[in-house]
Amino acid sequence: MTRSAFLGQQRNAAVTWSGDVYGTFMTFARQIPAGLNFAVSGIPYWTTDIAGYGWPLERDTRDPSYQELYTRWYEFGAFCPIFRTHGHRSNDTNEVFSYGEQTPTLIAYDKLRYRLLPYIYSLAWLVTSEDYTMQRPLVMDWRTDEKARDIGDQFMFGPSILVNPVTTEGATSRFLYLPPAAGWYDFWSGEKLEGGKRILAPAPLDRIPLYIRAGAILPMGPEIEYAGEKPDAPIELRIYRGADGSFDLYEDEGDSYAYEKGAHAITPIHWDDGTGTLTIGARQGTYPGMHAVRNFRIILVERGHGAGARMAAFADKELHYEGGELRVKLK
Repeated sequence: MTRSAFLGQQRNAAVTWSGDVYGTFMTFARQIPAGLNFAVSGIPYWTTDIAGYGWPLERDTRDPSYQELYTRWYEFGAFCPIFRTHGHRSNDTNEVFSYGEQTPTLIAYDKLRYRLLPYIYSLAWLVTSEDYTMQRPLVMDWRTDEKARDIGDQFMFGPSILVNPVTTEGATSRFLYLPPAAGWYDFWSGEKLEGGKRILAPAPLDRIPLYIRAGAILPMGPEIEYAGEKPDAPIELRIYRGADGSFDLYEDEGDSYAYEKGAHAITPIHWDDGTGTLTIGARQGTYPGMHAVRNFRIILVERGHGAGARMAAFADKELHYEGGELRVKLK
């Protein structure tokens, strides 16, 4: 990790973070456009010290106002390319259980980040293979939309997730812009909304407003405590109807550089919205230790299908995948 960099530092696989910033809401608000500017400069991996480093302004984890700041910053951090917390606190604690009543919320976002690993790891492959940027200011994907051009406090996390951090102390809602699209789904409730307009989104302290673009295929794994805990567990494929969509699920052995020599696998997935057909294409490639069989749990998201930390209790379809093409009609 480095706190400063120049164009071209990507070749060194270094992660940049924003340095020893203060732990205040004003500082937090400034971090978001700072990170997005890094993204458009072509540097894909950026992060912050969640809730500030401390010195010379150290904060106390027992202070309710700091607990609020930490929670809001932590929610944002879960949707940065690198998710990390670090810093000095005046009472010499910084563990997840040090933040009183907010501890359950912090744990929930830890679990959500782990559940999103199939999605995030696939995006990381795009960074490597196609010079992709997973944290994306809206202007990157809506270049002709003047309303999106100057928004610095919202961003896409990959192609599917619209992230809207809350940076105002005491806020329980925030205004945000839903860019033009076939539709947007509230990640937490499953409610579908129209694109191309501003809305007032609910934002209680335990919830960062997240919206999923219609046509998205969002792969989510099981609830785990470390990345390799359940490598053969089912993957939940959440389908957000309203447009066609595709996603390439990337996998490798996870602890070597063998992927650079072709030791990885890609499973292409496509949703045809007109016919309601999901196609899981033939797996491309292999790697040592790969599980040849994969189970997918398919969920057609609608109102009431909120995405909590745990696997959904229901599935519209369960598929047993052995590497060959599967095609199934879901509506």
